[in-house]
Amino acid sequence: MLPSTSLNSSVQGNGVLSSRDAARHTAGAKRYKYLRRLFRFRQMDFEFAAWQMLYLFTSPQRVYRNFHYRKQTKDQWARDDPAFLVLLSIWLCVSTIGFGFVLDMGFFETIKLLLWVVFIDCVGVGLLIATLMWFISNKYLVKRQSRDYDVEWGYAFDVHLNAFYPLLVILHFIQLFFINHVILTDTFIGYLVGNTLWLVAVGYYIYVTFLGYSALPFLKNTVILLYPFAPLILLYGLSLALGWNFTHTLCSFYKYRVK
Repeated sequence: MLPSTSLNSSVQGNGVLSSRDAARHTAGAKRYKYLRRLFRFRQMDFEFAAWQMLYLFTSPQRVYRNFHYRKQTKDQWARDDPAFLVLLSIWLCVSTIGFGFVLDMGFFETIKLLLWVVFIDCVGVGLLIATLMWFISNKYLVKRQSRDYDVEWGYAFDVHLNAFYPLLVILHFIQLFFINHVILTDTFIGYLVGNTLWLVAVGYYIYVTFLGYSALPFLKNTVILLYPFAPLILLYGLSLALGWNFTHTLCSFYKYRVK
């Protein structure tokens, strides 16, 4: 059952949080609470995190509705439970090991690939994208009458993780079944299948990101986050015309990085 209580009890008569409650709701306090729970697995709700992962494919709007409930009950948009991050890390490890196996990498090469995917592809790129989107949304997308509100950096990172998960499953799991016998065969069918999977994965990333920011009621013009679809489709058509196989490029890059 979704939570339905509110924080009104912690608000003083003049509508302002008490000093103790205000301290508990600072960004630093929220970050400390999140990191403190990172290794307390018994306190994590893995069932709910798995539910979110399922609905990120079937109905991502439902996932973001839960963020609304969290704001109402805990006065923050970002997750306070690291269970989703832990499950995503497990997915990263399993899928990357599968990728290394399919590409016939050795043990140490697979470990190098795993470290690259976790700390560069997911965390490093995620920190960069989340910071960029946090800055852009607060600078240009906040409604004039809502200047007292701002996008939490933790929420921006959560949006990245939400969008990254479907991309990970498509490119690091589903694609594995087609790499050796279809995608890397250097035929039109090969790069048609491979590039189409990339189109779907990156398109899903853009769409889930758009849903994340459009869910915030104090933002405006979030439809501009869908504009990257135009160059994405153009690049897809150009790649088919030129015979450019995205997956082949990715595999060559990974093999170069782990040497």
